[in-house]
Amino acid sequence: MDLQKLTKNRLLIKDIFSKNKKNVEIVGWVHQTRSLGKIRFLLLRDISGIVQITGLKTKVPGKVFEIMDKISRESVIYVRGEVVESKQAPGGKEIIPNEIEVLATADELPIDVLDFSKTELPKRLDYRFLDLHRRRIQAIFRIQSTIIQGFREFMIKEGAVECAFPSIISSSSEGGTELFEAKYFEKKAYLSQSCQLYKQMLACSMEKVFALFTVWRAEKHNTIRHLNESRQLDYEQAFADEFVVMDVLARCVKYIIKKILEENKEDLESLGVKLKVPKTKYLTFAEVSDIMKKSKIPMGKDDLSGEAEKKLGELFPDTIVFVHDWPISGKPFYIMPKGEKLSRGFDAIYKGMEISSGGQRIHIPELLEKRLKEKGLKPKDFKSYIDSFRYGAPPHAGWGVGLERLTMLILDLPNIREACLFPRDRDRLVP
Repeated sequence: MDLQKLTKNRLLIKDIFSKNKKNVEIVGWVHQTRSLGKIRFLLLRDISGIVQITGLKTKVPGKVFEIMDKISRESVIYVRGEVVESKQAPGGKEIIPNEIEVLATADELPIDVLDFSKTELPKRLDYRFLDLHRRRIQAIFRIQSTIIQGFREFMIKEGAVECAFPSIISSSSEGGTELFEAKYFEKKAYLSQSCQLYKQMLACSMEKVFALFTVWRAEKHNTIRHLNESRQLDYEQAFADEFVVMDVLARCVKYIIKKILEENKEDLESLGVKLKVPKTKYLTFAEVSDIMKKSKIPMGKDDLSGEAEKKLGELFPDTIVFVHDWPISGKPFYIMPKGEKLSRGFDAIYKGMEISSGGQRIHIPELLEKRLKEKGLKPKDFKSYIDSFRYGAPPHAGWGVGLERLTMLILDLPNIREACLFPRDRDRLVP
């Protein structure tokens, strides 16, 4: 097969139905096959769609008919043939093949790859490379691609600079012990929990910065909403408090969802998702606490419970709920205090789940040292971070949004692993 020639001559399957080409060359995966006496049917799938290949024994070359009789599902083939109208064929057109070449033969499939497969998720993830053949799964990741591009577009329009930050660190980014340890020559190092500290340092000179950053958290959970490796959409802005960046987050999510509605209509339809651009709602932590007391839903003194987040989703559907004036005891050391007991931190709840945590940061070295000690951490372990604020650091604020979590909620997926190409959790390191 001359792949350079194929690239010039190939027609995508979707274009068969929109262009009046009589003779076509296409490639793809064998989606399904069916035999009815002297006639063979084959559904061929590429990234753009599905078309029916119809072979009547008396009208197609013998070799072509033989291949159609024996080819296995998900095998990769090249087809040259004639496009004809057909009321019975999906889309109203089919191809009568003059030539079929097998480019790769598929072994017997270990999982079902039809769109409405009933194969359970753990086994599908064992064969994720094959699960990705499913059009429904491809739709999820086309939409996730739109989320990433929408984030970038929005941030560039905001005047922010995209940055790349290190993933290997010498101490915890956020406090706590949920770190994956790594051997770094003669030193002990860790995989980063967050680019938090680095984006702060950069915002103090470049004002507005953003990143798509991979984070690792060594938490021994096994839930439908957590991964141990995930991607995060991060933003940081100088001369800003928590309300400034909450507004940026709200506008960013709305921009992304509008882009999905414009560019992924077919993908949303195939997933059965009816998506709306969300509204925004601002509540203090104390107000949320009162709501939960009235609803008899438990929550912590300095944190929201999963039940409380779910209740907010029920009370305020299709709304990003910003919970601010958070108790300082429930926020990381770098969040700016607001009086003695409160902080300038916030959480954003969407569809009954947290999508973001952020707030105004501490830019005063002495206050940072005090907060580190209060959290049981050693200021000497954060020396370079603290020192970065000694030379003209303005007030600044920011947030992070989990890419997989946001994808999961936008698409109403039952498990975050559905929104991750190759999930990494407590039990899974392959494929």
